[in-house]
Amino acid sequence: MTLSPERLPRFARHIVLPEVGGVGQVALANAHVVLVGCGGIGSPALQYLAAAGIGRLTLIDDDTVDVSNLQRQTIYSPSDIGKPKAEAAAEWVRRFDLGLEVLPCVARLGEDNAARILSGASVVLDGCDNFATRLLVSDSCVKLGIPLTSAAIGRFQGQVANFAGHLPNQPCYRCFVGDAFDAQDCDTCAADGVLGAMVGMVGTFAAMHAMRVLLAAKSALGEPQYGTLHLIDGMAPSMRPLKIAKDPGCRACGSPS
Repeated sequence: MTLSPERLPRFARHIVLPEVGGVGQVALANAHVVLVGCGGIGSPALQYLAAAGIGRLTLIDDDTVDVSNLQRQTIYSPSDIGKPKAEAAAEWVRRFDLGLEVLPCVARLGEDNAARILSGASVVLDGCDNFATRLLVSDSCVKLGIPLTSAAIGRFQGQVANFAGHLPNQPCYRCFVGDAFDAQDCDTCAADGVLGAMVGMVGTFAAMHAMRVLLAAKSALGEPQYGTLHLIDGMAPSMRPLKIAKDPGCRACGSPS
């Protein structure tokens, strides 16, 4: 796929960057990003993925828009309250850029549908809010050979990392958290609170990180930084990297015994 002449002005500021260029922009246009969760992290991530010209977007969320979401989930408005988030998010993409293909998926990922829904993605960006789904997404990405961008937030702390557990010597998300979190329960922003701008900071950084994966072979943007967890402290503010080691005994990406 190439960019049509009428699309070039829209992405001119990308194309003039030596680190992206025309080749990189075409790579973005040919990419398929699956976004797991259209909430606090997914909302700003989606805005910048769409603005970057990601050609195909699959949006997964089984929740509906609530008035409390509007404080941080910036693609929604009061008129969206009660609508499925995946469908409302897809409507936002269509209003924003008719040149993008968008598929809403109003469903919760499970063992029965994860492989089918995630298959064919160039990268999966996971911004969901529970460990069970995060681990399911990670394990599925390892099996399917798909890179994963994982993003999470709690109060004023954020975490973003790229994982490629399907590659030799690269860890997966399960190597990081282990098996203890295969459960639905976890802390939520409803109970703990969250600053809207902090969610935006983590979500946009996750979009940038996903684009590192997409452009790694086509531009000079930089390495995907697989296995490096970026810890974001919104109070300091600061960011520091933490290298995740591959777990040889990991049941998802480790060496079979």
